[in-house]
Amino acid sequence: MLIKSSWIKKIIFLILIVLIILLLYKGLSLRTVTPTNGTYDEQVTQNAERMLREGKETFRFATFGDEEFWGKTLRLHEAIKGSKLGGVGPGLSPKAALSLGLKVDSEALPSSLIEELKEGQVDLSDPATTIELLKLNAVVGIKGFFDNSEQLRSVGIECALCHSTVDNSLGEGIGRRLDGWANRDLNVGAIIALAPNLKPFSDLLGVEEQTVRNVLLSWGPGKFDAELILDGKAFRPDGKSAATLIPPAFGLAGVNLHTWTGFGSIPYWNAFVAVLEMHGKGRFFDPRLNDPIQYPIAAQNGLWNVINEPDLVSPKLPALHFYQLALPAPKPPKGSYDQEAAQLGKIVFNSKARCNKCHVPPTFSEPGYNMHKPKEIGIDSFQADRSPEKRYRTSPLKGLWTHQKGGFYHDGRFATLIEVVNHYDRVLELNLSEQEKRDLVEYLKSL
Repeated sequence: MLIKSSWIKKIIFLILIVLIILLLYKGLSLRTVTPTNGTYDEQVTQNAERMLREGKETFRFATFGDEEFWGKTLRLHEAIKGSKLGGVGPGLSPKAALSLGLKVDSEALPSSLIEELKEGQVDLSDPATTIELLKLNAVVGIKGFFDNSEQLRSVGIECALCHSTVDNSLGEGIGRRLDGWANRDLNVGAIIALAPNLKPFSDLLGVEEQTVRNVLLSWGPGKFDAELILDGKAFRPDGKSAATLIPPAFGLAGVNLHTWTGFGSIPYWNAFVAVLEMHGKGRFFDPRLNDPIQYPIAAQNGLWNVINEPDLVSPKLPALHFYQLALPAPKPPKGSYDQEAAQLGKIVFNSKARCNKCHVPPTFSEPGYNMHKPKEIGIDSFQADRSPEKRYRTSPLKGLWTHQKGGFYHDGRFATLIEVVNHYDRVLELNLSEQEKRDLVEYLKSL
C-alpha cells in the first residue's frame, strides 16, 4: 500500500507540473497577440501629447472661419488699417491697441524687432506697425488675413482674445503668453464698436446701429455680454451694463458647470462661443434657447440650432477641451500675501466661515451640481434669470489672485476680497472678527 500511495503522489505531481507548463505557455501565447499594458500606455501618452498640441494650437490660433464675419461683414480690418492705408478712420496704432487691452506675444517677434522695441525705435503711434504685428501673428487673439500684395484684407478672432494675457516681460501689454488668464484689460465692446458696419447686430437686436455702438461702449474693460444676442437685455434694472466679467479658463479640471451662471460644461461653452459669439462656421444645439419668452432673439433667429457646412468647429472641440483642462491655476508670487495670516485664514475658511461647504478643495467648487439660487448667496437674480438654470455657479477659487482687477462676482460688484468676505459675514451671519476676516482674505490670495 505504501508503494502504491507513493506512485499516486508522483503521478499527481507530474500532472500538476504539466498543467503549470500549459498555463504558462498559454499566457505567453496570449501576450504575443494581445497588446501589453505598456503598449497601450504608450498610445495613451501619444494621444495626450497630440491632444495638447492640437488644443493649444486651436486655443491660440483657430478662428473657425469667423474672419468672414469680422472682416468681410463688419469690416473691422478697415478700422484697423485706417484711411491712410486704404481703410477708414484714424486706424488702430499699437499704442491705441494696447490701451484697449490687446496684448502682443513677444515670442512671435524677431530678435531684431525686440531690440528696437527695447531701444524705443518702433513707432507705436502708427497703424502700419499694427499691420506688421498682425503679419507676425503677434497680436494675441486676433489673426490678420493678407492678399498676395500683403494688404490686410480681413481679420478673425481667436479664443485667446479674451482668455489669455501676457506677462509684460517686454513692456506693458507685451510679453509671453499666459493662456487661460482672464484679460481684464480687454475692452471687447470698444474694439467691436470700431467696426464700420454694425448692421448685423442692429438687425438682430432690432435697434439702430448707434444704439448698438452705445451698448458696446457701456461694457468697459474686462467685460462681455454673452446673453445680449439671446435676450436683448443690454442693461440691468439699476441702469448699469448687463455685461459680466471675463472669467479665467484655467483650473477647471474636475469642475462641473462653467461660467458665472452655469449654462453648461467647457465643451458646451466652447461650441456656444465659437459659433454664436465668435461667429465661426460650426454647429450648435441647445433647445433651451428656443424659448420666445426668456430668449426672444435666439428663438426668433434660430440660434438654438445652428448648422454650418463645412463644420469648422466641432472637429476641434475635443482637443480644445483637453488643452483647457490641462491649464493649471497659477500659484501666487512670493510676497503677494502674508503666509502666517494665510495659515490662520485657512482654519477660518474650513471652520467658522464655512467656506468649504461650497468651495470644496482641491477644485474649490462643488463636486457635482455646483449651482445655487440667488437668495442662497444674498444677491439679486438678474443675471441668474438670464440662464436656463436661473442660478449662480460656485466659482473655483484657485488662482483668485490673477483676476482681482475689475472686482468680484459676475459683475464686479465687490471691488475687493474684504468686501466679499463682509458680504458673506452679513448674509450668513458668521460673526467673524476683523482679524479673522483679514486672515481669510490672505488665505484666498494664497490659493
